[in-house]
Amino acid sequence: MNSIKNISYGEHPAQRLDIHLPDCESFPVFIYFHGGGLKAGDKAGEHETNAYRCLTSRGIAAVGVNYRLYPGAEYPQFIDDAARAAAFVVNNIGSYGNAGGIYLGGSSAGAYLSMMLCFDSSRLARYGLSPLRFSGFLHDAGQPTCHFNVLKERGFDPRRVVADDTAPIFHVGADERYAPMLIMVSDNDMENRYEQNILLLSTLRHFGHKEPKVRLKIMHGTHCEYLSKTDQNGESLFGGIVCDFIKDTERLQKNKENG
Repeated sequence: MNSIKNISYGEHPAQRLDIHLPDCESFPVFIYFHGGGLKAGDKAGEHETNAYRCLTSRGIAAVGVNYRLYPGAEYPQFIDDAARAAAFVVNNIGSYGNAGGIYLGGSSAGAYLSMMLCFDSSRLARYGLSPLRFSGFLHDAGQPTCHFNVLKERGFDPRRVVADDTAPIFHVGADERYAPMLIMVSDNDMENRYEQNILLLSTLRHFGHKEPKVRLKIMHGTHCEYLSKTDQNGESLFGGIVCDFIKDTERLQKNKENG
């Protein structure tokens, strides 16, 4: 894995990303936003790095993104950082090789960010992009309603379920088309997280977005517990899921193109 670290995509010290390249000239790309409740976490954590190793070993470039966090940040700065970083990758990844499809995803708070970029097209539009510029989205255990720490910032009880324009689910249906996506959640996830992700899936289906374009993967265990686990080959379990999603999506696209 060839890693180029701490590339600036903005002027703030938190606006940094790492690019991890596979040992091949042509590759798809996965942009990843770490979790941590919008107040902690890092692009170079142990579990994240294990996932990057898995991806690059299978011919996929991985981009780990840091973004502004509470208490130094406020809504919607972290969402804007995510959009800015995604645009930076789109505009610059060609300098590192023959990049193919670009995929975008995150875990927990990072999935809140990936959901906002997927469903609220105005976020990427500020940087001249559409969510359809991305080949697929992977939303792992994200909160599709207003994030609990955004609720705290606004002076609300963080247990409340609010679906205003700060909530990804609020925007579902505003666009007629979405890129393929995988929604992941645990069967013993944090309180109300499983149910909210099922509601997101149901809402997408209500607007006609169904399998195989929109898929659900239910994991076993607690919130994001699988990020620390490995498969029978000792590789990141989560990294393998990302690889399978990308390869399945590319296979479906090729089948569609071939009629």
